[in-house]
Amino acid sequence: MATTKRKTSTEKITLVPLTDLHERPDNPIGMRDDSTMKETAESVKLYGVLTPGIVRPRAEGGYEIIAGRRRKLACEAAGLETMPVIIRELDDDQAIIEMVDSGIQREEVLPSEKAAAYKMKLEAIKRQGERTDLTSRQDVGRSENGEKKEAADVVGESVGESGRQVQRYIRLTELSPELQKMVDNKKIAMTPAVELSYLKPEEQAMLVTTIDYEQATPSLSQAQRMKKQSQAGTLTEDSMLAIMCEQKKPCWDNITLKGKELRKYFPQSYTPRQIETIIYRLLEKWAERQAEQKKAG
Repeated sequence: MATTKRKTSTEKITLVPLTDLHERPDNPIGMRDDSTMKETAESVKLYGVLTPGIVRPRAEGGYEIIAGRRRKLACEAAGLETMPVIIRELDDDQAIIEMVDSGIQREEVLPSEKAAAYKMKLEAIKRQGERTDLTSRQDVGRSENGEKKEAADVVGESVGESGRQVQRYIRLTELSPELQKMVDNKKIAMTPAVELSYLKPEEQAMLVTTIDYEQATPSLSQAQRMKKQSQAGTLTEDSMLAIMCEQKKPCWDNITLKGKELRKYFPQSYTPRQIETIIYRLLEKWAERQAEQKKAG
């Protein structure tokens, strides 16, 4: 099928057969059949593709999708045969940078996907003439006000992330797939996950087993101690279990009683002090009954 071209003021928009559009196999951001995908498909059915995709020619024929995977799926669902795209001549690193910048904007991107995408973009930037140490914060130019721009800052600037936060995400790529999944499922928070990323592969495997056994995930303090022991060469199965068996301190300072809710149980004439006194008396009686039941049991 011949392609059809129409011009904009800056770039040509080309109607390309869907069969000629191919995804990059290394795209780290997954595709999900979520509400956003359904909205995109419905919009394409009603109005067509309003924003063209971005593609580049493939050596083996056809085009590689840089931005527009969801739009292609929406076109297929709508029964369309072509999709409007902008064809750009991009080298591998330019393609990676544009692909990441396009895909990372979606709200449903998982932490592990964001980590892999940031790493890909950082590696691409460094291959364009910079050092290869992924955790360094080297100078890669100057901003408009003359300040130094570092590689990690460049990675995050298009999505409003600081360079430091980009580095934290990239650390997640050092986690085992099992631990990455726990981060994605919000079983392990970002901050302790970064600390755990410094554990050796065999120690991470041991941690997965310990988490399954204890049915609990490490807090930031526990993760920091594991990291410290790992660096000292003293982290063993027994020491890891001892750390995980520690009770996490309850955050009593975060317990609050809202006056509006309490007022439902007291006459309007009662002062806050009177209400507080009654609450403590009731708690004392409750504690006494608990103690009596424990003795009787």
